[in-house]
Amino acid sequence: MQIFAASYILPISSPPLAGGAIAVDNGLIVDSGTLEELRKVHAAPVREFPDCAIMPGLVNAHTHLELTHFPSWKLRKGIDYSPRTYVDWVIQVIKIRRALSHDELVHSVREGIRKSLECGTTTVGDILTDRTLLPLFLKSPLSGRLYCEAIGQDPAQSDALLRSIENVIASFKPGRLVPGISPHAPHTLSTRFMREIADLARGLSVPTAIHLAESLEETAFLHDSTGKIAELLYPFAGWADYIPAPRRTTPAAYLDSLGVLNTATSVVHCVHVTPADAEKLKQRGVTAVLCPRSNDRLTVGRAPAALLKKTGIPLALGTDSLASNDSLSLWDEMRFLRRQFPGVFTPEEVLEMATMGAAGSLHVRHEAGSLEKGKKADFLVMKTAPLRSVTELPEAMIEEGHLEEVFIGGRQPEYP
Repeated sequence: MQIFAASYILPISSPPLAGGAIAVDNGLIVDSGTLEELRKVHAAPVREFPDCAIMPGLVNAHTHLELTHFPSWKLRKGIDYSPRTYVDWVIQVIKIRRALSHDELVHSVREGIRKSLECGTTTVGDILTDRTLLPLFLKSPLSGRLYCEAIGQDPAQSDALLRSIENVIASFKPGRLVPGISPHAPHTLSTRFMREIADLARGLSVPTAIHLAESLEETAFLHDSTGKIAELLYPFAGWADYIPAPRRTTPAAYLDSLGVLNTATSVVHCVHVTPADAEKLKQRGVTAVLCPRSNDRLTVGRAPAALLKKTGIPLALGTDSLASNDSLSLWDEMRFLRRQFPGVFTPEEVLEMATMGAAGSLHVRHEAGSLEKGKKADFLVMKTAPLRSVTELPEAMIEEGHLEEVFIGGRQPEYP
């Protein structure tokens, strides 16, 4: 056992505490409180961090670590141009992915894991597109959930992918990373395939993550089957024969009509959801994952954050990938969120979206996201400026905190 003490602890699940400490044994938090209280109960060595705060490791609720090297790939593959629309960007991503070797993906994932740890992320909700990369993730220090991605319109290809995903999930062994399924988006799976994936997730008792209402092109396609998705994306993907009849609905209402939305579902982006959609999401018990910098970078609009919050939908924060963002830092994401939605979220709420709320979206809240007894001892040591009051700590962490140390299971992680 070892006690870690600092000028403050920021549990997230409870108010900040001056002179706080956590006791760690066998990789888990076994106690927390003031250092004085813990010393009375536990005869263990103490490691102190003066002028610092201890807080839980950050939880990135949505990312694609396979795409970490995307900026350099654009240059090396000669596909470096500025997409004019969301669909143009999707096509650029597909072109680049098709030109990659397995080794390039391996190096990209390794760099994504390293960058995540470097900025204090200890738990991720990552979309696993190439399932041969699974062993690489499982050897990493990261916790969280790997969502096996499902995309497809052709029935034969969809059937093969369904079986592949089921086999991959069966191959998971007990460990820090657990499986999930990601039916990519309402417009990238056939109605039949979307239902089959939802049924598989329920049968295997694993959660799902779905990109929802990210662009106006998506909402137009779900309404009348027109626009750039029909004109450009479907032909490029070889799906020209699978353009559906107009559905006259919204992406959220469409998924709900298929029975896809439930308490095990996270919906990502939610830029173009209506008030009626928000009410439906609330009723179904889903969590919404916001990626504000990605939305800004792709100029698809802003999620109605105030509406989602007012409706009572649980919220989480994700960075998305370096194909649509400048960093994998949740600190950058938190600061951007505060500036894009001034007055909507308190500093405490912003921190919760990047810790406990994100852990809830991944269904790993029992082990991550806060400094509580029984949870993994994944925590950060943050340098702090002098505070007039402990109540200033959440905002100080977001705006001025400096990451000093990262601990996973009570130890500093080693990763090449």
